[in-house]
Amino acid sequence: MKLNLQKSFFDYQPKLLLTHGNFKITAFRYESGVEALEIENKRCSFIFTPFKGQQIWHFTVDGREISMDTTVKEPTDASIYLKNYGGFLYHCGVISFGAPDAEHPHHGEIPNEIYNSAYIECLEDEKGKYILLGGELLHDTAFVRKYRFAPVIKLYEDGTVFKINVTLENQRAYPMEYMYLCHINFRPFNGAKLIYSAKRDSEHIKVYKADGTKALTDYMDALEKDPSLMDTVGAPGQCYDPEICFGIKYSGDETGRAYTLQYEENGACFVSHPTDVLSNGVRWISRTNNEDSMGMVLPATAEHIGYANAKAKGQLKVLAPNETLSFYMEAGYLDKPCADKVKEIIENILK
Repeated sequence: MKLNLQKSFFDYQPKLLLTHGNFKITAFRYESGVEALEIENKRCSFIFTPFKGQQIWHFTVDGREISMDTTVKEPTDASIYLKNYGGFLYHCGVISFGAPDAEHPHHGEIPNEIYNSAYIECLEDEKGKYILLGGELLHDTAFVRKYRFAPVIKLYEDGTVFKINVTLENQRAYPMEYMYLCHINFRPFNGAKLIYSAKRDSEHIKVYKADGTKALTDYMDALEKDPSLMDTVGAPGQCYDPEICFGIKYSGDETGRAYTLQYEENGACFVSHPTDVLSNGVRWISRTNNEDSMGMVLPATAEHIGYANAKAKGQLKVLAPNETLSFYMEAGYLDKPCADKVKEIIENILK
């Protein structure tokens, strides 16, 4: 069953939209006017904004908030990136992402773009009932670029991991430059271990140094010498106020997929991404008196420094005329048995 969403479905008073097995999906509208779905399954709940950027907010597993904490507590109708920045997952690009300049907004045009269409699909396979959340963003600038951006999120009724498929189609008869970053924002859990399929040396981990307090600059200097200092979350001496960004060169398994865990005693925050399409792993950590975020990997096509930097370094990707690109990522929370399997995969990659 596929339900094509209409903005008229959303009101300021929440209403049950549909159920599917253990799924309960409620439609409502924030005071800001942003349409939203509250989605609950057997284990988790989250907010999804089907028309406003197809963002994920307030992801919880077994009642525990997994997504980052900022002063922005709910989606707003802002188009400026940081004025609507409190969610778990944002798509960034396509013309650019990262640091802004006069022609390129912070993290590009799509994070807060209004989608042309959105839908929910309820299906079932041998693993059980699941839903698909998707839509289409159609961008058309005459004589410049025309593209279709179509993400789809898949989640099972007892699942805690999102499978995120992305399709980007160049709809002009000319090559199109593109950039993409998936901004996935977990909450840091003190005592957890960062385990990921990249070697811990300066060749594979770059610290992007910036001005700051003495504590921050001292810590960045120490990280340059020993990147493993960040691997225990909340260890003494760490400083991420206001933030530190890293560039991580990942190694993949036999299928080319890379893996990242924030590993705890009973499970792990988890991301898997393809190293061929998303060749750059950006890590962003911010721990201040007002924010707490573990962007342990933001899978990306380039560094986070912006369009001009990507152009100069040959990091811009190009879609051929009328070419379509598709890839998928996974993000969410794994129980301990599954987390241990991924930990073993990572250890085998690094051997």
